[in-house]
Amino acid sequence: MTALETPAMPEPERSFELPAGYDGRAEARRLLRSIRAGALATLDPGGAPFCSLVNLATDADGSPLLLMSQLSAHTRHLGADGRASILLAENGKGDPLAHPRLTLTGRATRLDEPRRSLARTRFLSRHPKSALYADFGDFSFWRLDVDRGHLNGGFAKAATYEKAELMLDTAGAEDLMASEEGALAHLNADHADALALYAAKLCGAGEGRWRASGLDPEGLDLACGDRTARLVFPIRVETSSGLRAVLVDLAAKARTS
Repeated sequence: MTALETPAMPEPERSFELPAGYDGRAEARRLLRSIRAGALATLDPGGAPFCSLVNLATDADGSPLLLMSQLSAHTRHLGADGRASILLAENGKGDPLAHPRLTLTGRATRLDEPRRSLARTRFLSRHPKSALYADFGDFSFWRLDVDRGHLNGGFAKAATYEKAELMLDTAGAEDLMASEEGALAHLNADHADALALYAAKLCGAGEGRWRASGLDPEGLDLACGDRTARLVFPIRVETSSGLRAVLVDLAAKARTS
């Protein structure tokens, strides 16, 4: 092989210095927790890329959760080769490329019990209408174990983050996670007014009948129809008593905002 025939080596991925005051990691985590649907890319049996639209939720650590039918081509692809990528894009007025988006890469695995039940609870809390078919025999829950994520927050706002920078370490928060289902039910049944305050005053997400759809040590996920919001806690929360204290303080802050 001559020098002219030598294949060029791929260029290393470039890292960019983000603008001062712009927290790309926080933006990436916000997109991960708030986007309800994304473009899932899989590999067909011939190794060609295949892209489809899927609904998603997140596990406690932020890993994407998917509910998919075995009749779907992408499900069969993942059964043969779990490598996958998901694009999460925020919509808005004007140029679509001016809005932030996050590309996640990793390997998808089908969940068995008891992880399936936990994923089912979190997914249906984000997508209640999916309860109509979630337990059909050909449907299964999958989780994308993320290797890395690439954020494009708009012009001159690009960065790549490794798994440890995107995923949340839930160690030590077993008490909080065990109480999640009950805490969400209590908030939605008895504290709808506080949820509306959080969304409107602290998240800037507008008014509406907001409900709590997910909980983890770093924040509370909120939903109102097709809208979502992320209430970030000022401190890490690991217990149910700590959660109550933080939510009381945030409610007081929202009322004075």
